[in-house]
Amino acid sequence: MDAPVIIVGAGPSGLVLAAELRLAGVEVFVLDKLEQRSGESRGLGFTARTLEMFDQRGLVPRFGDVEISPMGHFGGVPMDYSVLEGSHFGARGIPQHRVEAVLEEWATELGAEIMRGWEVVAVTADDEGVEVEAVHGEAHQRLRAGYLVACDGGRSTVRRLAGFDFPGTDATIEMYLADVAGCDLPARQIGEKKPGGMVMSAPLGEGVDRIIVCERGTPPRRRTEPPTFTEVAAAWQRLTGEDISHGEGRWVSAFGDATRQVTEYRRGRVLIVGDAAHVHLPAGGQGLSVSVQDAFNLGWKLAAEVLGWAPPDLLDSYHRERHPVGARLLMNTQAQGMLYLSGEDMEPLRTVFAELMRHEEVLRHLSGMVSGLAIRYDLEGGHPLVGMRLPKADLVGEQGKTTTTAPLRQGRGAFLDLRDDPDGLCAVARRWPERVDVVAAQPHELAQGSPLAGVPALLVRPDGYVAWVGTDADGLARAMERWFGPATA
Repeated sequence: MDAPVIIVGAGPSGLVLAAELRLAGVEVFVLDKLEQRSGESRGLGFTARTLEMFDQRGLVPRFGDVEISPMGHFGGVPMDYSVLEGSHFGARGIPQHRVEAVLEEWATELGAEIMRGWEVVAVTADDEGVEVEAVHGEAHQRLRAGYLVACDGGRSTVRRLAGFDFPGTDATIEMYLADVAGCDLPARQIGEKKPGGMVMSAPLGEGVDRIIVCERGTPPRRRTEPPTFTEVAAAWQRLTGEDISHGEGRWVSAFGDATRQVTEYRRGRVLIVGDAAHVHLPAGGQGLSVSVQDAFNLGWKLAAEVLGWAPPDLLDSYHRERHPVGARLLMNTQAQGMLYLSGEDMEPLRTVFAELMRHEEVLRHLSGMVSGLAIRYDLEGGHPLVGMRLPKADLVGEQGKTTTTAPLRQGRGAFLDLRDDPDGLCAVARRWPERVDVVAAQPHELAQGSPLAGVPALLVRPDGYVAWVGTDADGLARAMERWFGPATA
């Protein structure tokens, strides 16, 4: 083997996965066909759930000033995410190129090797591993790995070469996305209707505006090159009457409303992550976030498989947990597209929808869906926290102050004793010293209604999801074996 794992694609999901594997001590190569990072920024932030996951690895300070906003939208209808206790829409004002720079720095610090300029042209998998052929100009390499992971985006080469089924619907429209300098455009919220379509504009600072243009009736085109700024400016003028042709198109792109998802996230030795697994309308800024969450879910499981301690079925739980999340992503982005891209015939539905969103229960449901905060995996255990993300809270113990998420910094599991070692549970958890850290500390000033209120002890997976809650030593031992394999001490 040239490496236990080869990742194709050095975008956010590929870089997170590489870092997670290196945290566990697994050697990994990352191949990317670009000679350097593109510098493009389709995304301008990430959702609340993804911000939590970056925080559990101690990455948030690396992003600089992080602007948190309670406001977002669903299909162009404004939505206040603070209806969920202590919640928000997510981080804004962080362009994707900065996200990629931070994640690449993290991955390479941990020892991931990124091989830029190498394009995959063939994939051959068998029961023992995967062979990858890649080219770099006139150079040619044949690499072999135990596992291959596709993180190479919506037009994934690996997905096609490995034969993954990718059902769904083709694009019906073409939309433009551009960063324009020198026009000083008035802000327009997403979903602003014009007789022939929809436009949006938002200031990015330093005289640059991000615009989106959707001209109804514009058929999707299979482009090999991005659209020109002249095309974008002409469409903008047709819809708004404003001439922006004198501006500078710093970055221009086109996208559509195609909606597809692979039927399986794992096929033998080949796995698929993020946009390579699902394409959709970029509504609500969810794409990058769900892709990164895929990588956090897979990383520790794949590392366990490579290192030989994975319990049966652990790696297959990646598909079982993340495929439903991807399916709901496609569902909600399709619904949003119908609301803010359709014509006047959809206006009655938009009106009814806006009325429904005045009800707190509806707002809580939609906020949880788009922010990712409502994600719950179907894990064994009757406690409401099992399958949910571990809430962040301050703890105080013999070692001083900490938080519930600080023990997750190194990508290991954590057992939290919140009641001074009830029934000797810490002794049970310490039988897995290489895989789980044990923390005995009590909550400090829990917020009213905190889901941690009254919780005696809990087991947390490396991705931050709660795997067990209770006081039963036998139940804890079973949960430890389910997620962390046989005891080692």
